[in-house]
Amino acid sequence: MNARADLLALDADTLAALANRGLVKRAARELDSGAGASVSLDAAGEVTAAFPDGSRAALPAGVPLEAGTCSCPAPGVCRHLVGLVLAYQAQAQAQSASECSSESDSAPGAEAPAPPPEPELPWSPAEFDDAALLAAFGRPALAAARRAWERGVRVTVQRMDAAHPAPSVELPSCTVRFPVPRSLNFALSGATAARHGELVTLAVWAFRAADEDGTPSGSARTAGGPKRADAGTAAATADRAQPAPATATATATATATAAVAALTEELLRTGTARTGPVLLAQLARVEAELAAVSAHWPAAAAAELRVQLAAYADRDTRHDPDRVAELLVELRARLRAADRALALGTGESAVTQLRRTRLVALGCRVSAGRGGAERCTELYLAQPDAGIALVLRKRWAVPEGRPGTGAELAGRRLLGHSVRALAGSNLVSESVSRSAGRAVTVERGRIASTSVTPLGDAWASLPAPLLLHDAAARLRALGGRPPRPVRPRIEAENAHVLAVAEVGPLGYDPARQRLEAVLRDPAGTEVRLSAEHDVLCPGRIDALAAALESGTVTHVSGLLRPEAGRPVLDPLAVRTAAGPVHPDLAAETDPHPFTALPPAAADPLAAALTAARTALAELARTGLDAALPHQLAPAAAALRRTGLRTAAALLDALAADPSPDRWTDAALHLLTALDLHREEARP
Repeated sequence: MNARADLLALDADTLAALANRGLVKRAARELDSGAGASVSLDAAGEVTAAFPDGSRAALPAGVPLEAGTCSCPAPGVCRHLVGLVLAYQAQAQAQSASECSSESDSAPGAEAPAPPPEPELPWSPAEFDDAALLAAFGRPALAAARRAWERGVRVTVQRMDAAHPAPSVELPSCTVRFPVPRSLNFALSGATAARHGELVTLAVWAFRAADEDGTPSGSARTAGGPKRADAGTAAATADRAQPAPATATATATATATAAVAALTEELLRTGTARTGPVLLAQLARVEAELAAVSAHWPAAAAAELRVQLAAYADRDTRHDPDRVAELLVELRARLRAADRALALGTGESAVTQLRRTRLVALGCRVSAGRGGAERCTELYLAQPDAGIALVLRKRWAVPEGRPGTGAELAGRRLLGHSVRALAGSNLVSESVSRSAGRAVTVERGRIASTSVTPLGDAWASLPAPLLLHDAAARLRALGGRPPRPVRPRIEAENAHVLAVAEVGPLGYDPARQRLEAVLRDPAGTEVRLSAEHDVLCPGRIDALAAALESGTVTHVSGLLRPEAGRPVLDPLAVRTAAGPVHPDLAAETDPHPFTALPPAAADPLAAALTAARTALAELARTGLDAALPHQLAPAAAALRRTGLRTAAALLDALAADPSPDRWTDAALHLLTALDLHREEARP
């Protein structure tokens, strides 16, 4: 009789993802106390369990855990089904120990006990054929997966290795993991049952395509598309009776992108300063058309551009002419990208409802909105099962005459708890929805299904790359990404928790109102912590300094970025022996004495690139139709003096022919060069 290898491979974390951590802990306590089940395995591979409370549970071979049966009235995966797995594992372990003991007693002259079994060899989910997928998930799931595959899906495949014992695929809507070797029944997606089969199927096809193409682990790519529409025979058969929507979708996408091109061209020619209600309404329509064809990234850029242009019309301080130029470049660059699925985000679900999900708070960021009449709190949340970070955003109206500082917002109620409590908590919910850009919402009317507990030591158990022990290695892994204007618009993409081995001295730059310190991670990498003063968070700098000087810092969460070839962390929260510290939510205290930092060294390359970007932003504001050749001459001369001849030539070409395409060429080159220089140039 063969043992159930699939049940033996289930660890506590996988069981918690299939059920919940509370059930796993309770079942483990019952087993340890002697109140566990008596289990048996029949010839067909079905495991049955009898419990002291009279309940009986059964789990046939070849079915997922939720397909097991139990005589208790609890719906879904109950504690008895979890207890069945734990009791079976304990029985198998005891039997193995007994056999080893018997062999040792029968051979007293043996030098050593028999070696343990060899570890599971690396395997790939590509081993599953479409017949297995069809049997596991059914025809509708494969039909839905095929439609998504035909549109193209952005995937990141992580093969099995020493650092990643479970192969996984990061999809736009979730991360699919295969913790049990060669088993589809225990694949984890985090999505609801309605989409689980579709997403696991896409993950299997992504592994299949990556193995065929030799794509290295951890590399983002677009899989599928019209050229790869023949993902599998069973998938094609499953959808044969339905008309293929590819032609209609392609037509709608082409119409929406053409509208983007025409509108951005008009904005550049007439100037964003002349934007009126008609153009704003056109921009809103274009945004809706892009969202309708699941072109999520340009739709988000169009929405942000509309906010910026409305802020200019309202004389709102949120208006940033450089940001307007960046958004215009982004919209036009995404239409030029060779990988349209990656640049547009087409085919990705706008919202994915997640099943019972555990989220770990990483901290809170406070910002202003709508001319000072609003405040925005952004709660950064780690999703350990998927290995990614998400953002829960809430906007608050500020009564007239109230400062609306972070300390005041800390007491506001969100999901039945204060913002401060949520910023340092574990959140378990059945009401979480995740957008394509990784923004989180909790459905109204279902707050009762959300529980909040203190953070505890949750940071220390986060998986990589959420928890970093070598920040430099993380930055190397991010190298080679596409330029920012065509990169997916992912919220909290750079949110991490850094394990801290040592905290260096603090310093303060009074000119830039910035606190800086050097942190050393366990790998010995020096990470520069950099936090700027904000009038909305008057206690940020002093609270951060006090936490860093406490001598008990173990972890710091924040937004990681490369700067001058070194990792820089913009902190969100600090974990000390006294608990987490949230600088943005701290109350104002007496000023902390700091050592003044020397002024930053001049950077002629960055200055020349920034001046050129500003000149292009001014052209976008006033309009290309009114452009004069001499407007770009000083910026081109500065670029030429610093050796940036290609950039200078692009400005000269724009001065000779002030067209939207020439402007886009120059702006895309300059913005990409400025990003790369800031990230990689060493002092």
